[in-house]
Amino acid sequence: MLDTNQDLRFRPVVNAAPGKLTADQIQHYNAHGFVQPFDIFPPDEISAIRTYLDGLMRDLGPDGAYGINCYQARLSGLWDIATDARILDHVQDIIGSDILCWATAVLSKKPQDPKAVPWHQDASFWSLSPARTVTVWLAIDDADERNSAMRFIPGTHDKGAMKVQSTGTEAVFHKETANAEALGEPFTNALKAGQISMHADMLVHGSQANRSDRRRCGLTLRYCPPEVAITDAAWAQGVEAIGCRGSAGNWRIFPRPENNDITKTQSPHVVGNN
Repeated sequence: MLDTNQDLRFRPVVNAAPGKLTADQIQHYNAHGFVQPFDIFPPDEISAIRTYLDGLMRDLGPDGAYGINCYQARLSGLWDIATDARILDHVQDIIGSDILCWATAVLSKKPQDPKAVPWHQDASFWSLSPARTVTVWLAIDDADERNSAMRFIPGTHDKGAMKVQSTGTEAVFHKETANAEALGEPFTNALKAGQISMHADMLVHGSQANRSDRRRCGLTLRYCPPEVAITDAAWAQGVEAIGCRGSAGNWRIFPRPENNDITKTQSPHVVGNN
């Protein structure tokens, strides 16, 4: 159910002196709700990250492909990725110099995975206000149309909360954005391993079933400025934010964990799949 206390309006980015993004890229983000691709990790580094995440999924067992949610304050390896300066430099151009990471998720679709992620708006699932989260999608594997890369519907980020309807059985969620086919032509978020995209939290997006013989794995990282507040005290108990840059405001911040063994901890909160 939508929280009526939330401010889900999009606020255009105003940045006269961006460090990484060009003025055209910021304009694209404002107009379409996303921007991509950006080269972050070279082949040797993304290969090491892939090996690390593969190990987490293996250790977590059957739930590994969909279950590594919000461990950024519980596993040092994820903490290090989320606070990498090369990612933060891009995020800073969108949300400013005070940056928190409040959620992460490993999203891995195996070959021939029948589950689709229906069209949805992330912020409608969260108890956060105002809507200022930017999601970084880090490609762990090459992602394209054939192996179910995430898709965006451009320009849907500034329309407010949209009506929802029930989905079919072969879907990750039971609700989806209603009449999404009338909202515009989807854009396939094709990325090479080691690249990122960034999208606004109210952008309608989803992904199809992976009918290919290739896996599609990505890591999502949710960043926001400290002006964002949690609107539900119960929901807040499952949020373990880490301070990435600048001030944390009134947020409860967790330090870098010493642990890097997923079998010795568990997720505090499960939020979202793409």
